[in-house]
Amino acid sequence: MIRLSFRQSMLAGFLLIALLLSWAALRSWLVLEQFVEQSRQGSEQALQLSASIQELAERTVDLERSTRQFMVLNDAALLGRFDENVNHSLDAVKRLESVPGEPLGKLPGAWRQAVEQLSQGLHQAESRASRAGLVPVLNRLARVNSELEHTGRRWINAQQASMLAELEQSRQHLTRLVMAAVVGAFLVALAMGWWLARPIVSLERSIERLGESRFDQPVTVGGPADLRRVGRRLDWLRRRLGELEAERERTLRHVSHELKTPLTALREGIALLQEEVVGSLEGSQQEVVDILQDNVMALQRHIESLLRLNAAAFEARRLCYRPLPLRKLLADVVQGRELQIQARQLSVLADAPAITRTLDGEKLQVALDNLLSNAIDFSPQGGVIRLQAEVVDNILRIACIDQGPGIAAEDAERIFEPFVQGGRASPTPRQGSGVGLSIVRELMTAMGGRVLLVPGNRNAPGANFCIEVPCES
Repeated sequence: MIRLSFRQSMLAGFLLIALLLSWAALRSWLVLEQFVEQSRQGSEQALQLSASIQELAERTVDLERSTRQFMVLNDAALLGRFDENVNHSLDAVKRLESVPGEPLGKLPGAWRQAVEQLSQGLHQAESRASRAGLVPVLNRLARVNSELEHTGRRWINAQQASMLAELEQSRQHLTRLVMAAVVGAFLVALAMGWWLARPIVSLERSIERLGESRFDQPVTVGGPADLRRVGRRLDWLRRRLGELEAERERTLRHVSHELKTPLTALREGIALLQEEVVGSLEGSQQEVVDILQDNVMALQRHIESLLRLNAAAFEARRLCYRPLPLRKLLADVVQGRELQIQARQLSVLADAPAITRTLDGEKLQVALDNLLSNAIDFSPQGGVIRLQAEVVDNILRIACIDQGPGIAAEDAERIFEPFVQGGRASPTPRQGSGVGLSIVRELMTAMGGRVLLVPGNRNAPGANFCIEVPCES
């Protein structure tokens, strides 16, 4: 089976459309040529018929004049002129009889018989009285000639009407032909567009799944040969990325296990020393044990934060969109931190419109929880934290504003980097390791949004973090 490439398929589609339109143009030209030829032949026949009838009418007048003059004068020269007119008239009759279709019927024959009878009567009549009997023949010849004129005129009018009807029929035929060609070309273009766009859409969806770390569904692409080849390479990339992701997870599990095992041993050993199980400690020894205890706890927090950051970066690519009421989202975030809020005697003001938008609520809630946790840590005792949500042009904006010391200008550019903490002191001892804002950035990037630090002012020196994420009604 022949597999055309994308370029060859496009060329084949263009050629097929060009052939359809060329066929319509050729058929139109042939129909037009046929009509022109028929019109030319009809015009020639009409001219020939009209000229012959007119000539025959003139000859009839000459014959009648010669006959009447001969009947009165009995001059042989007049009879010779009569015979000459008869010969010319018979030539005109032959031309009338040669017109295709015999439009005049038996009238040319009747005219011929009348002329022959008149000629025979003139040549055989010897007396004026006998020639007087030829007057009815002259009258019959005039009537036949008049009928010839009327019949010829009717035939010419009928031919013109027939040509007009044929012209209208040809016009309708050409219209149907052109419309059929245009519709055929449109259908071919539509079919080619669908056939070529279908694999591209499949490629786009496959790439989106890879970007979301969904490696379970194979990549199957139809269409042209080169797009099929791209689909096979993309499926190879899917398998390779799946293997790398699985290897990364195994590495994280191994590292976590290998780090936590000696760390647990250190914590147990330090606990034994603090409990003086192996003997009493002097003052300086107790200080060393306390330093070890603090550093072990700090190391454990860093390890857990690192694992949490990697887990968040991995889960951020697995998006799950569903309808989400914005007010319920903020209420759930505040409820999750209710104990810390009450312990610090803080007030959280959540303001959101009563609307529902399609979002990944789980990841958005994790991001807001990190921002709220950061605001709680840096807010003064009895302070106010504001959560403000709004939707503008299908963009959800949620601001988290506290009354803490804010972010120093030198820390603003790198505050979203992992393990970076602001230089300004917080009202309470810091328990985090500086990965919360990094997790927020990872989640927002995965959802096609962003998180930014809004510069403060003298009236509101606290931190103002704003997340923006696209949403659908």
